[in-house]
Amino acid sequence: MSQPFDTKHRSRVLTEGPERAPARAYLKGIGFDDEALAKPIIGVASTWIETMPCNFHLRALAAKVKEGIRAAGGTPMELNTIAISDGITMGTEGMRTSLVSREVIADSIELVARGHMFDGIVALSGCDKTIPGAVMALARVDVPSVMLYGGSIMPGHFEGHDVTIQDVFEAVGAHASGQMSDERLAELESVASPGAGACGGQFTANTMAVAFEVMGISPVASAMVPALDSTKAEVAFEAGRLVMDVLEKGIRPSDIITRDSIHNAIASVAMSGGSTNAVLHLMALAREMGVPLELSDFDEISERTPLLCDLKPGGKFVAVDLYRAGGVPLVLSRLKEAGLLNESALTVTGGTVGEHADKAIESPDQQVVRPLSDPISESGGLAILFGNLAPEGCVVKLAGHERRMHGGPAKVFDSEELAMSAVGNGGIVTGDVVVIRNEGPAGGPGMREMLAVTAALVGAGLGEDVALLTDGRFSGATHGFMAGHVAPEAARGGPIAAVRNGDIVTIDVAKRLLSVDLTDEQIAERVADWVSPERSDIPVVLKKYARDVGSAAEGALTH
Repeated sequence: MSQPFDTKHRSRVLTEGPERAPARAYLKGIGFDDEALAKPIIGVASTWIETMPCNFHLRALAAKVKEGIRAAGGTPMELNTIAISDGITMGTEGMRTSLVSREVIADSIELVARGHMFDGIVALSGCDKTIPGAVMALARVDVPSVMLYGGSIMPGHFEGHDVTIQDVFEAVGAHASGQMSDERLAELESVASPGAGACGGQFTANTMAVAFEVMGISPVASAMVPALDSTKAEVAFEAGRLVMDVLEKGIRPSDIITRDSIHNAIASVAMSGGSTNAVLHLMALAREMGVPLELSDFDEISERTPLLCDLKPGGKFVAVDLYRAGGVPLVLSRLKEAGLLNESALTVTGGTVGEHADKAIESPDQQVVRPLSDPISESGGLAILFGNLAPEGCVVKLAGHERRMHGGPAKVFDSEELAMSAVGNGGIVTGDVVVIRNEGPAGGPGMREMLAVTAALVGAGLGEDVALLTDGRFSGATHGFMAGHVAPEAARGGPIAAVRNGDIVTIDVAKRLLSVDLTDEQIAERVADWVSPERSDIPVVLKKYARDVGSAAEGALTH
């Protein structure tokens, strides 16, 4: 018979024995008495911040999590870390900080958890980078843990239909091309984001929330409960209670985050038409956990996974609609029905994903998650391409459009701003391949998302007539024929540095090929001659990131 798990397996070192009197004195001075210090200490790692709606409500949810921990016999200690809003910083220098923040979030949670010897952790996440950053920290510390997603915003209403922030970004392009008035744009921006919660479509936040519930590190049926739903406080309370059960059972993230569960998560991204950023974040998490994972795994899984979820940006519905249809358990059910679910993968509930799939409740007449007999497409929402422009690979989003091939002359820009200016000035025409380089993890630095450009192209009526490739990233709200994460990046000698205006670039999904009509010798000569644009204003934090960050093909980790 195995020994019961010591629920104070780490905090004893901090709180017990005569020599720990100074530590206890500090803690008693802020309200922790002997009874509290005798219990397991659970870190409540919140990413609350007042700079965005995505995480604005997490302080209140953290309070409910702590109530649940106390009710189940633990002592919670709350900590806070940073968050950067992709949507608010989009198209500015501030966007360079977004991906960097993922590493800082992971580092800061890990530091506090190790320094204060937490026995368990509940991490609360909202906006894009807080979700993978929090789970990366849980993987590193590897104590019994739960990740709770703060939930999605409700849709706004404009001119008789639901809207999300995606509509505002695309409206900027429509406004620039004279198709939308100042007054209509102002009205739309006033109603598109009607409260707290993360962006409503299957953008990066909701993509990762679905993926991590499918992976098993989040409580079942928790992710799609909207941020301001009347039951969200109860979900948070139960997450607090749950972490104590996870602690009693001694279930660690390393028991949950396995090759099988990561493959399940990838399948959920493919089936839901999720963000290409999931490739970056799941690669990073696999590296943190020591799980072997390659870009080709994403392509193989996506190729055999049907796209069933009719979600924005390419579809009709938002996260709230998925919640009403049956939530993530319904996605699990479809994956199991298709034979695509590694059913024995463990979850924080102590049950398996297969067991949770069997308990899914599908709302009558829901249209959000299609049956297997009527997929949106036979294969999933992304593909991995290689070729002489991407020897280490790139990611193409397939959901939301029918195109699988585009060839045309390159229009090359060494920054997002230059590309955005060209869109606004009519410098992009039908057939072009927009190439934005020097925006990779090191070259940016920070690997900015190109939503402002892609949305402007769509708003200007060019979404179906041009293609775009970049060593930067795309927002989950991006739709159109776009290849991102092109690796190696220009700043690290990647072939994307060789492309010049007028070169014929081809994106061929069927052949999994991204190529430029140049010989290997021509590419090598041009790369040798290319000089990354000088920037004298790079702040210290980004200089450190640029020095340490790895390839996007490996998850853009800084170690």
